[in-house]
Amino acid sequence: MTDTARTARAGIPERPTLDGLEESWARRWQEEDTYAFDRSKERADVYAIDTPPPTVSGELHMGHVFSYTHTDTVARFQRMRGKAVFYPMGWDDNGLPTERRVQNVYGVRCDPSLPYDPDWVPPAAPVDDAARKNPVSVSRRNFIELCELLTVADEEAFEALWRRLGLSVDWSLTYTTIGWMARATSQRAFLRNLARGEAYQAEAPTLWDVGFATAVAQAELEDRERPGAYHRLRFHGPGGREVLIDTTRPELLPACVALVCHPDDERYADLVGATVRTPVFGVGVPVRAHPLADPAKGTGIAMVCTFGDLTDVAWWRDLQLDTRVVIGRDGRLLPEPPAGVPAEPYAALAGQTVNGARRTLVELLADAGDLVGEPRPITHPVKFYEKGDRPLEIVSTRQWYLRNGGREPELRAELLARGEELHWVPEHMKHRYEHWVSGLTGDWLVSRQRFFGVPVPLWYRLDNAGEPDRSHPLTPDESMLPVDPSSEAPAGFEESQRGVPGGFVGDPDVLDTWATSSLTPQIVGGWETDEDLFRRVFPMDLRPQAHEIIRTWLFATVVRSHLEHGVLPWRDAVLSGWILDPDRKKMAKSKGNVVTPMGLLEQHGSDAVRYWAASGKPGMDLAFDPAQIKVGRRLATKLLNASRFALGLGAADALRAPATEPLDTAMLAELSGVVAAATAAFDGYDHTAALMATEAFFWRFCDDYIELVKERAYGSGPGADSARAALATALSVQLRLFAPVLPFVTEEVWSWWRYGSVHRAPWPTTYEVGRAIQAPGDPALLRLAGDALSQVRRAKSERKLSMKAEVPLAEALGPAAVLDQLTLVADDLRAAGRIGKLDLLPNRTPELVIACAF
Repeated sequence: MTDTARTARAGIPERPTLDGLEESWARRWQEEDTYAFDRSKERADVYAIDTPPPTVSGELHMGHVFSYTHTDTVARFQRMRGKAVFYPMGWDDNGLPTERRVQNVYGVRCDPSLPYDPDWVPPAAPVDDAARKNPVSVSRRNFIELCELLTVADEEAFEALWRRLGLSVDWSLTYTTIGWMARATSQRAFLRNLARGEAYQAEAPTLWDVGFATAVAQAELEDRERPGAYHRLRFHGPGGREVLIDTTRPELLPACVALVCHPDDERYADLVGATVRTPVFGVGVPVRAHPLADPAKGTGIAMVCTFGDLTDVAWWRDLQLDTRVVIGRDGRLLPEPPAGVPAEPYAALAGQTVNGARRTLVELLADAGDLVGEPRPITHPVKFYEKGDRPLEIVSTRQWYLRNGGREPELRAELLARGEELHWVPEHMKHRYEHWVSGLTGDWLVSRQRFFGVPVPLWYRLDNAGEPDRSHPLTPDESMLPVDPSSEAPAGFEESQRGVPGGFVGDPDVLDTWATSSLTPQIVGGWETDEDLFRRVFPMDLRPQAHEIIRTWLFATVVRSHLEHGVLPWRDAVLSGWILDPDRKKMAKSKGNVVTPMGLLEQHGSDAVRYWAASGKPGMDLAFDPAQIKVGRRLATKLLNASRFALGLGAADALRAPATEPLDTAMLAELSGVVAAATAAFDGYDHTAALMATEAFFWRFCDDYIELVKERAYGSGPGADSARAALATALSVQLRLFAPVLPFVTEEVWSWWRYGSVHRAPWPTTYEVGRAIQAPGDPALLRLAGDALSQVRRAKSERKLSMKAEVPLAEALGPAAVLDQLTLVADDLRAAGRIGKLDLLPNRTPELVIACAF
């Protein structure tokens, strides 16, 4: 605790308000280092969080507020439990989203062949649609400078919102995924993967996003329903036999290398091993059998093209077929036909887009009489890059891969065992991990043909003909990291030797953004740069994240930690659900239904928005509900006013006195149970259950206990001392129970009568509450008294009387045992209900009934 934090009580304001709390307390928390990580603590006393770095590509939305609030409740709880909380914040600013945002904001595109222009001035942002349609070409370095310029502005806006929300982050532990530390860590890990044989380069069929002009990994795919059509093509078999094929991609006919049927399909058994000729082109292709062929799909026999989809790749690999590539990286058909395909029919297709080539080829098929019937419209799933807007193609490229168990059963088994070792919240999320790992069909493609990313840290010698020797890459010493092979020469070479025979060339690719984000524990933990810090925080305690990126971020982080350190990167993984709009649809920028949070934070207050967020359990989707935010505002306001009232009764001066009266000990006994329930809930990452238990008690405390006890608290003597002591303990405990969810209002009230920060105060315990009770209390007694008072109030309300109206006579009817209990709180009930005479009349009524005479 700093000297500044040990300020004197601010006093109780005359008219407390929630307005302005965020600005004042966020500033004080920063000035007083309230949330600073204490790195003098040993690992056993540290709670380390691998905080998700949000993608810096626009605005944060309510989904971010939802999940990051959940994490913050954990951080605050663990801090109050005495842990030194390691709670960093990162910005995921490298990769495709940033590039696309720069292109849209400035109307530029990157051309790596252009030289750097240090005097180039970007256009005023944002540009109009006309500029976006006619982008200005700039060098890679100029483009990267624009990326850095835009991300800095975005990150400042993000940090301002997080501070407004009250995240208890240690802002000295901030990093970016394109920063010096991230680049060095990412390149170091890659070089070690390479040295151990876990990273390798290969020429292979690659999923390719035409719009972004880059390779895409299996984990980044998503299926989208798109309209299409089945076309029935007539192939020509031996002896004049017709072989009919159904396909949605007739434009790939010149890439056809075989027909495939199921081994047990008797319709085509006699064709297996024979050769048929393609329509239009007349190219001979073999008929082969393979178990992946589906006899019930279409005509039961399919054409294999290189490459139409992932099944084509599997057939091509398993059957060792020829390769005929017709689609280039720009999404257009190549200018020249593949070997063996006649030039004349193909010339009509060369240079066309996929859709244009499809229309042309359908016309050629119809003219040749080999289009059977009309195309049959369908809607079918088409594979897209999750951030792209054009269907993926499959092209043959040279890429870098990282082994992840997709091809190695032993490694796959080890990674599945890591999934079993990890503590999942909720538990069923583990099955998504297992399903993903078990279904992997290839290794992790980690290279990208983009610009704003971590460079692959390699060079290649050029032979006398200027061809690169990719079998023996040149690697930097780790002390040189980070490096950029496009602007730095390898050891032993001069820059003048770049690109000339006998010289060198840098690897032109960058690493996939997940290849860097998968190392967030190492980046922020100081791996190989701050070993003292690393041993205090790694492996970490918690990975909070969205459930839809289990296959990317969570799995990839497990892979990197397993390969490099032989351990899990963290002990617990807590998965958050989605935010849904009022129609129960996921909020997403692409759907246009997102709600930005700053206006809500300013209108209702951060505590109110956090209350809404905390009402969603881990792993469960939550509908955005402004009404729930208003409930949170009402709760925060009530906490402010009820606290002022209790402190005005003298509670501030009675904190360490014992509670002796039955009603007081009953209230504290119930509070002890709430402490136990909330503690167990937070220990199990169930912030929602903790909040529900605390809130339910708080309303009973306000509506029943304070009303019942305030007359006695205003007085003097042992009874008044007991009431004030109970109020003091209850208020102190409840402020700390609410603090993880409602940090601003609890800190404000705490400052009225306590020293330091409530967020550095110890978490309440049942021992602490029990110590404030002189004799054992019965929680049922508070509920009984509250029920009796409620009946008196209802009687007044039914007669449209003020709650301050006198009740000359009230009769309490019920079982003798119940009335015996009521006797213990009769004086408080009479005072609260303004009852002149209270008669207790035992009878056979199963429950307590209060009859009022006016």
